[in-house]
Amino acid sequence: MAKSQSSISKDKLMWMYETLVLIRRFEEQAKREADQGRILGTHSAIGEEATPTGICAHLRDDDYVLGNHRSHHHCIAKGVDINEMMAELLGKATGTNKGKGGTMHIADATKGMLGANGVVGSNIPVATGCALSAKVQGKDSVSVVFFGDGASSQGSLHESMNLAAIWNLPVLFVCENNRYAESTPFEYAVAGQSVANRAAGYGMPGVTVDGQNVIEVYEVAGEAVERARKGDGPTLIEAMTYRYHGHFGADNPMGYRTPEEQKYYEDKDCIIAMEQFLLDNGTATKKQLEEIDNDAKARVEKATQFAIDSAYPDPSELLSDVYIKYP
Repeated sequence: MAKSQSSISKDKLMWMYETLVLIRRFEEQAKREADQGRILGTHSAIGEEATPTGICAHLRDDDYVLGNHRSHHHCIAKGVDINEMMAELLGKATGTNKGKGGTMHIADATKGMLGANGVVGSNIPVATGCALSAKVQGKDSVSVVFFGDGASSQGSLHESMNLAAIWNLPVLFVCENNRYAESTPFEYAVAGQSVANRAAGYGMPGVTVDGQNVIEVYEVAGEAVERARKGDGPTLIEAMTYRYHGHFGADNPMGYRTPEEQKYYEDKDCIIAMEQFLLDNGTATKKQLEEIDNDAKARVEKATQFAIDSAYPDPSELLSDVYIKYP
């Protein structure tokens, strides 16, 4: 960890640690539920917790976040209730989307989480539209969209960056570069070996950051969010991160990457690094960190039981909230 405790408040540091741990424990439980057949398909974000945590640490409820197919960590970092999230994963009526969205369509507008989406790159224009809305209404709200390296060459990203630049919109384009689009290596698929460098073509800042280091992400995001709030326009952030598991539950990542590579990223795990940072700076004791972990486990256990005990949507609700009735 590069920054000293004095540059970030203790409350903020502890919030980031608590969020990292809560995401990890939630994702571990979601995988267990999927393995037992209660959830039909998940895309685990274990290993990628630091990027949304460092960014959402700067956001308010009236700031907008748009996610992708791997978005549980985005939702938790933005403050979405994990009871409702787990219920949504299990398809229950008490879920964030009444059990109709599932793992890839979690949304909670009250927290500014406007939705995850399974279509690659599809939320990038939506986030750009949210930023335009904020600007037109004279608000200082910021819009953030998370996407993977697999979406970095989608036309939707480049069209959106162009519009955001010429209209000077308050939006952060955040590429969580986990090095593999499903099983396709980043080095093979992305020309120039950089997503951040593409920002230069649109006249906006492009920053590459260690996406495993929550402090570094926090610092980079702070500059980008402040810039957006002041009306100075968009930023493209490329967070170099890594997913520990396969693209989806049944995917074996050892079919396309090496044990040595896996170990390299696990050795720089974001939670372990943050824990050591807090201990070295005297921000927290080992006992306090253990209590945070135990609390996260208890919260996730409670959320899981809540989801299991909840009812499925009534069949009469099949078409409700699906179509808009015009006058």
